[in-house]
Amino acid sequence: MRLRGRKGIRESLEGQPELVVLDATPHRGKWREFFGNDNPIYVELGMGKGRFISQMSVRNPHINFVGVDMYDELLRRASEKARIAWEEKGEETPPNLALLRANIEGIESMFAPGELERVYLNFSDPWPKSKHARRRLTHQRFVSKYIEILNDRGEIHFKTDSQSLFEFSLNSFADMELVMRNISLHLHKDEPREDLVFTEYEMKFMEKGQPIHRVEVVIGSEVLREHRENKQKSLRDEAAASSESNEDDTEE
Repeated sequence: MRLRGRKGIRESLEGQPELVVLDATPHRGKWREFFGNDNPIYVELGMGKGRFISQMSVRNPHINFVGVDMYDELLRRASEKARIAWEEKGEETPPNLALLRANIEGIESMFAPGELERVYLNFSDPWPKSKHARRRLTHQRFVSKYIEILNDRGEIHFKTDSQSLFEFSLNSFADMELVMRNISLHLHKDEPREDLVFTEYEMKFMEKGQPIHRVEVVIGSEVLREHRENKQKSLRDEAAASSESNEDDTEE
């Protein structure tokens, strides 16, 4: 992607150190110091124009968010969106959001092991040619890095409009023996999921009726334990309901 940025864009970004981070190195392992609290940290890799990460930060003020992209122009647009979103809340600067200029290839140099609680991958480049498979953000070499920087409540939330990328990703997660939940082949089939925040791409696809694929990958030991307990409880409840139904049929 090549973006024609406005004149003076780098100066503009450098003038927003409270929101825009141009070098993650000093913050690795110290992101809670940047935010000034111990709240969980969620990261969107490839944030684009920033609608998703901005709205997520507004909806979830007790969570810290980091939007990552490598293009100055996208950071500029995201910073504008973020400030507009928070102005409606009476805040001049988003208190729980950082926009990071970085190449995702080096994500392990941006965040320390266990520093993050969630990774969002929204409409990542599908890199459709087989020879480019290693560039896909759900390739095992990337997923291994996510696992390293996620904590014991760590999750990966992945959305895409590409069926081929979704199939590749499910196989990638399965080959790594990761637990997946809430798999959807057509997320907004019946009606828009208003409980979720939409990206710019997602809104366009929804208008055209194109299927959106989504999956949550359970990584951390604590959230994995909770997932298994909930699944077992659901199975017990189903068995109890089935038993009651059989007893009713017998009485009739």
